[in-house]
Amino acid sequence: MFTISLFKSIIFEKVQRTYSQYFVKWVKPLNTVLPEFEINTPIRIAAFLAQVGHESANFKHTRENLNYSHVALLRVFLKYFKTASAKEYARKPEKIANRVYANRMGNGDEASGDGYKYRGRGLIQLTGKHNYEAYSLYAYGDNRIVNQPDLLIEPEDALRSACWFWKVNGCNEIADTEDFTKLTRRINGGTTGLEDRLHRYERIIKILRDM
Repeated sequence: MFTISLFKSIIFEKVQRTYSQYFVKWVKPLNTVLPEFEINTPIRIAAFLAQVGHESANFKHTRENLNYSHVALLRVFLKYFKTASAKEYARKPEKIANRVYANRMGNGDEASGDGYKYRGRGLIQLTGKHNYEAYSLYAYGDNRIVNQPDLLIEPEDALRSACWFWKVNGCNEIADTEDFTKLTRRINGGTTGLEDRLHRYERIIKILRDM
């Protein structure tokens, strides 16, 4: 059972002066949504919270930040940019998203605007029109998330979409093996932030096991 006190200790390693409303909006969904997706053991809960805690910067951000400098573009998205184009796209999030997410994950080409429209949202940064469509059909039986993408930044859908992605991608089963590198690859597509994700997991699992 999540309480404000427990959630606060899980999210923040050090004492933070944060308004209680910050925690309240997440506690109720955590108690109702996690069991729906069988995220119901200390190992699974710790792994999930560690991953989404990293992805959302401690549950603060539910929309992808693509405000990259040209240097960052060449580091993060080298596949899509050369030096000249990186300078042209730098600090232009909409243009960046439309380029790097074009023609994949169900999105149209760069000119379609789908890359930005269906950029990462929710606690796990659900990305791409196909994922938006699939989650929307699961949660509502229609296309409301496709038509209203910003629903994914609200606590209920931000959390439920993350749990949905977690469940359909077999993350519970991977979490059970405690193979955190494999789990991170399943979430991230690589191992970006692995050290932080693992540190979070080790700290959270200790809290849960000591309860």
